[in-house]
Amino acid sequence: MLSLLDLLGTIGASILGLPGILGVALGMMTRNLIIAAILGGGVGVVSPLLLGGSHSTHVPITSLEYGIALAIGVLAGLIGCAIRRKGATV
Repeated sequence: MLSLLDLLGTIGASILGLPGILGVALGMMTRNLIIAAILGGGVGVVSPLLLGGSHSTHVPITSLEYGIALAIGVLAGLIGCAIRRKGATV
Protein backbone atom coordinates (compact mmCIF):
# COMPACT_ATOMS: atom_id res chain seq x y z
CA MET A 1 0.00 0.00 0.00
CA LEU A 2 1.38 3.35 -1.05
CA SER A 3 1.00 6.39 1.15
CA LEU A 4 -0.12 9.68 -0.33
CA LEU A 5 3.42 11.03 -0.37
CA ASP A 6 4.70 7.94 -2.19
CA LEU A 7 1.88 8.23 -4.71
CA LEU A 8 2.64 11.89 -5.40
CA GLY A 9 6.34 11.08 -5.73
CA THR A 10 5.60 8.32 -8.21
CA ILE A 11 3.38 10.59 -10.30
CA GLY A 12 5.94 13.43 -10.23
CA ALA A 13 8.77 11.09 -11.16
CA SER A 14 6.76 9.75 -14.11
CA ILE A 15 5.96 13.24 -15.35
CA LEU A 16 9.55 14.46 -15.09
CA GLY A 17 11.08 11.14 -16.09
CA LEU A 18 11.07 9.03 -19.22
CA PRO A 19 7.30 8.53 -19.65
CA GLY A 20 6.61 12.26 -19.53
CA ILE A 21 9.44 13.71 -21.54
CA LEU A 22 9.89 10.95 -24.11
CA GLY A 23 6.10 10.59 -24.36
CA VAL A 24 5.77 14.23 -25.38
CA ALA A 25 8.66 13.90 -27.84
CA LEU A 26 7.19 10.80 -29.47
CA GLY A 27 3.74 12.37 -29.52
CA MET A 28 5.15 15.37 -31.38
CA MET A 29 6.35 13.05 -34.13
CA THR A 30 2.82 12.37 -35.39
CA ARG A 31 -0.50 14.13 -35.86
CA ASN A 32 -2.56 10.99 -35.28
CA LEU A 33 -3.93 10.86 -31.73
CA ILE A 34 -4.13 7.07 -31.60
CA ILE A 35 -0.54 6.55 -32.71
CA ALA A 36 0.65 9.21 -30.24
CA ALA A 37 -1.21 7.47 -27.39
CA ILE A 38 0.26 4.08 -28.37
CA LEU A 39 3.80 5.47 -28.53
CA GLY A 40 3.42 7.24 -25.20
CA GLY A 41 1.92 4.12 -23.62
CA GLY A 42 4.79 2.02 -24.95
CA VAL A 43 7.27 4.31 -23.26
CA GLY A 44 5.19 4.15 -20.10
CA VAL A 45 5.37 0.36 -20.06
CA VAL A 46 9.07 0.07 -20.92
CA SER A 47 10.45 2.75 -18.59
CA PRO A 48 9.67 0.97 -15.27
CA LEU A 49 11.36 -2.13 -16.66
CA LEU A 50 14.51 -0.23 -17.59
CA LEU A 51 14.75 2.27 -14.75
CA GLY A 52 12.48 0.72 -12.12
CA GLY A 53 13.23 -1.48 -9.15
CA SER A 54 16.72 -2.45 -8.15
CA HIS A 55 17.66 -5.93 -9.33
CA SER A 56 20.49 -6.25 -6.84
CA THR A 57 18.25 -5.76 -3.82
CA HIS A 58 15.15 -7.37 -5.39
CA VAL A 59 12.88 -4.34 -5.03
CA PRO A 60 9.65 -5.21 -6.87
CA ILE A 61 7.82 -2.85 -9.20
CA THR A 62 4.15 -2.75 -8.25
CA SER A 63 1.29 -2.79 -10.71
CA LEU A 64 0.28 0.67 -9.46
CA GLU A 65 3.63 2.05 -10.62
CA TYR A 66 3.14 0.43 -14.03
CA GLY A 67 -0.36 1.89 -14.23
CA ILE A 68 0.80 5.39 -13.31
CA ALA A 69 3.67 5.27 -15.82
CA LEU A 70 1.30 3.99 -18.53
CA ALA A 71 -1.28 6.71 -17.85
CA ILE A 72 1.35 9.46 -17.78
CA GLY A 73 2.90 8.13 -21.00
CA VAL A 74 -0.44 8.09 -22.82
CA LEU A 75 -1.32 11.60 -21.62
CA ALA A 76 2.12 12.91 -22.52
CA GLY A 77 1.82 11.41 -26.01
CA LEU A 78 -1.56 13.07 -26.48
CA ILE A 79 -0.20 16.41 -25.25
CA GLY A 80 2.73 16.11 -27.68
CA CYS A 81 0.33 15.41 -30.52
CA ALA A 82 -1.80 18.42 -29.54
CA ILE A 83 1.31 20.60 -29.53
CA ARG A 84 2.17 19.40 -33.02
CA ARG A 85 -1.33 19.97 -34.33
CA LYS A 86 -1.67 23.46 -32.84
CA GLY A 87 1.85 24.46 -33.85
CA ALA A 88 1.19 23.42 -37.44
CA THR A 89 -1.79 25.77 -37.73
CA VAL A 90 0.07 28.89 -36.62
